[in-house]
Amino acid sequence: MESRALQTQIDRLYQLPLDEFTPARNALAKGAGADTARIRALAKPPVAAWAVNQLRWRNQDVWDELIAAAENAQRAHKAVLSGRGGDVRAAGQVHDEAVEKALKATLALLEAAAQPATDATRHAIATTLRALPGDEPPGRLTKTLQPGGFEMLAGLSVGRGRAPKASKPQPVRPAPPPRAKPARDAKALTRARQDVTAAARALREAEQAVRREEFEAARTARDEARAVKTEEQAREALARATSDLQKAEAAVVAARRAREAADTRAREARQAVTAARTRSDSTAADLEKVESG
Repeated sequence: MESRALQTQIDRLYQLPLDEFTPARNALAKGAGADTARIRALAKPPVAAWAVNQLRWRNQDVWDELIAAAENAQRAHKAVLSGRGGDVRAAGQVHDEAVEKALKATLALLEAAAQPATDATRHAIATTLRALPGDEPPGRLTKTLQPGGFEMLAGLSVGRGRAPKASKPQPVRPAPPPRAKPARDAKALTRARQDVTAAARALREAEQAVRREEFEAARTARDEARAVKTEEQAREALARATSDLQKAEAAVVAARRAREAADTRAREARQAVTAARTRSDSTAADLEKVESG
């Protein structure tokens, strides 16, 4: 669990200009003691996520309004799903307006920071704002978000399908011939299909934006890995090289000793063979003398 002091330090990291994040994070990690690994693991956010973070830190009123609208829309949807009823359409409209307001404020912050606002970045910001609140602490997004169930439905006209009020039992009568109901059903079906099509289109666009942002984040991480050469990393590399050299030298010494031992054994073997031949020749000579005598 993060201490309050560490929380404050990490919050400050995510308030910095984007190009200052990595050096500031590495500098903070150097003196962090037991929290060094925790801080080094903090990921640099892509542009869209960074921009949404700045909304949290620099425009608290708009941020709070957005989060309140999102939570209200979620409660309305849960109420409908649980059968308690709820004005989903009104809650969704308020949420849409809050997202639009937050988007304008976020893009203004992006422009003030002289950060590029490509179409992909704008779309990723919009989808992230609609997906809030996320799992990460407010103002510390490390990636863009993709709207889920409640957020995707917030912009749809699902309020049309309110549950009918209970009515008193009526005497059973022959069913009248159908008149206007098929037309109403056809219109409702058309609206439902349009809502589904709009939701599918929004989902595809969100997925595309997420893929673009993930690619951008991966490329940024790769560039950082190539560029960042800290003093600690250099020391670790030197220590590894020194250890490898010592192991290599020890292996050379061991190989020399093994070769010397092998030479000694070979020399002793040759001497033993020579001695054996000498003894064999001497024995043969003695045998000849005995036989001739």
